[in-house]
Amino acid sequence: MRVAVVGAGAGGVCAAKYMIGAGFDVTVFEAGSHIGGLWVYDNDNGRPQAYRNLSIISSRRFTRFADFDFDDRTPRFPTHRDMARYLDSYAAHFGVKERIRFRTRVAQVKPAFDPATEAPRWLLTTEAGEQEEFDAVLVATGHLNEPNHVAALREFGGDYRHSSTYRYADDLVGKRICVVGVGNSGVDIASDVCSVAARTVLVARSGVVIQPKVLFGVAFSDIAISLRRRWIPARLRNRLIKAVVYTAHGDLTRLGIRAPKGRTHPTLSESIVADIEYNRVAVRPGITAIDGRRVTFADGSSEEFDVLFGATGYVVSLPFVPDDVVPVRGNHVDLYKRIFSPDWPGLCFVGMLNPLSTLNRIFEEQSRLIALHLAGRAALPSSAVMRADIAGKNRRSAQIYTDSPRHEMEEPDFGYVEELQALAGGRFTGNRPPRGTPTLQEAYAGLAR
Repeated sequence: MRVAVVGAGAGGVCAAKYMIGAGFDVTVFEAGSHIGGLWVYDNDNGRPQAYRNLSIISSRRFTRFADFDFDDRTPRFPTHRDMARYLDSYAAHFGVKERIRFRTRVAQVKPAFDPATEAPRWLLTTEAGEQEEFDAVLVATGHLNEPNHVAALREFGGDYRHSSTYRYADDLVGKRICVVGVGNSGVDIASDVCSVAARTVLVARSGVVIQPKVLFGVAFSDIAISLRRRWIPARLRNRLIKAVVYTAHGDLTRLGIRAPKGRTHPTLSESIVADIEYNRVAVRPGITAIDGRRVTFADGSSEEFDVLFGATGYVVSLPFVPDDVVPVRGNHVDLYKRIFSPDWPGLCFVGMLNPLSTLNRIFEEQSRLIALHLAGRAALPSSAVMRADIAGKNRRSAQIYTDSPRHEMEEPDFGYVEELQALAGGRFTGNRPPRGTPTLQEAYAGLAR
């Protein structure tokens, strides 16, 4: 079986590793010159995002792949340099690197078969015009690739920038900076620039939970992930995490950070609360008007700024997949278990979700399942069943999470992994797998043998 993997970031090299392990003929297409995707500083793939002082928000313990550790010089919270080096070593160790075609951007992936009567065949065309057919295509370009530009912010009369363009604060010395958005990128940029800027304002339109990165000498991500146990009820788990966060930060409403009205994806920062406490960063509610360089906020105050950063996230972009094959709706793609196209067999996606825990571990679970499925060891249900499951996930997200584009692909990974394990065991529901169902690790080990 010939398998194409689009993208050589973390999801792509992980997927390729498991496809190689299953005995498939694998080719990885990478638009740039490097392995590592968004972790490569000034990546030449056209989608650079890493800034100079970027470190990941989870500890290396839960960020590493299960069967490959970071090297000894990697700190508890790896930097983008550590991540890029790690992924390059991972790809070399598992034989992925020699299968990557660098500087080869994919222009189109389209079906070359009738799904009702023929086996999957996919025609992949590169920007150079080269064409090849594959039995399966794994899209691993992720969903953090197309900046979401809010039209109202682009009316700013000074220097407007999306957070994806931020690299360092050297050119911001003495300037008045406004950062819109309290996700991880927004608070990181505000903390990074406040030491050199004349004024730094963080706009917190939506309610948010800001969690510390370290508490009592322990990585907070380790604490949160360790609490995800079947025997701990979700309500109790959420209360425990809320209590721990309160212990670290107290009531953040005193600093202008509103509590979310519903469940939301948390923000982790080791410094933003201290920056606000010491008045290095001021917090303002949403923006009501922009007139030239003057920004007016919902509390009635207004200020003039030199630079406005829109930390407004990303929108899903799949320019090489025809819209009639996999349509992008809003900020999500309708995929069965966030992986499989319900209408087109052989087209799979890795990383098209926003989990609470580390993506690398989710990449592994997805890749194992894809390998089992392509090898004929894990069947999928009918298209109707898959669509019903997709609709159920969409309804659940709308009911549980606050109304925000970033939550359209939110996935509570604790239950999600169990769903993948159930599917690997031949069950098509999202319920807990029956006693004796093999884990994906056990099933994949059997396939490799």
